[in-house]
Amino acid sequence: MSKQRPLHHEKNQMSDELTFEAALIELETIVSKLEDGQLSLDDSLALYERGQQLSTHCQKVLESASLRIEKLTADGEILELTSD
Repeated sequence: MSKQRPLHHEKNQMSDELTFEAALIELETIVSKLEDGQLSLDDSLALYERGQQLSTHCQKVLESASLRIEKLTADGEILELTSD
């Protein structure tokens, strides 16, 4: 009986090139696989860790986007919000 190898992902670290949408799709896929319950413990843990990385990445992207949202002032001037 051979041991099943845990799932490994090419990208253990988040790259700046990973879009929010791509990360969210991958995260949704991971959630589905974990909910299915058909994975080994090692595979489940590896996917859970990847899901945590993706979740953190998505949160950072959303925070960055919220800092760039433009605010329309009362006199119609558009101001860009910054993190400064």
